[in-house]
Amino acid sequence: MESFWEFFWFVFVCFAFVAYLSVLFSIITDLFRDHEMSGWAKAVWIIFLFVIPFLSAMIYVIVRNDGMTQRSLASAHQRMNAQGVDVRDVSGQSPARQISAAKGLLDSGAINEEEFRALKAKTIMQ
Repeated sequence: MESFWEFFWFVFVCFAFVAYLSVLFSIITDLFRDHEMSGWAKAVWIIFLFVIPFLSAMIYVIVRNDGMTQRSLASAHQRMNAQGVDVRDVSGQSPARQISAAKGLLDSGAINEEEFRALKAKTIMQ
């Protein structure tokens, strides 16, 4: 029984560590996305994240939650728009390749079904 519990705690601690690293990287990414915060404030947050890790991470997530969500959504929209530009501006590619690229965007959720049908119709008409 002792070896089972040792293994259980080992797995639990590893999971908790990976989860904390995930939160830490999300916070650091959010800090560098925030253009309204001064460099000194960012430096203070990073110092606190390494000196008092769990407490400062929880405080950051609680206090800056709305801003994190907005910056994350803005980044996702920017990536989706960049992918959409690549598919819509594919002169010189075969129609099958253009439709395949549009289907990949549909499957990833970057475009919806209506946009896919419009791209497909435009490609077929060329």
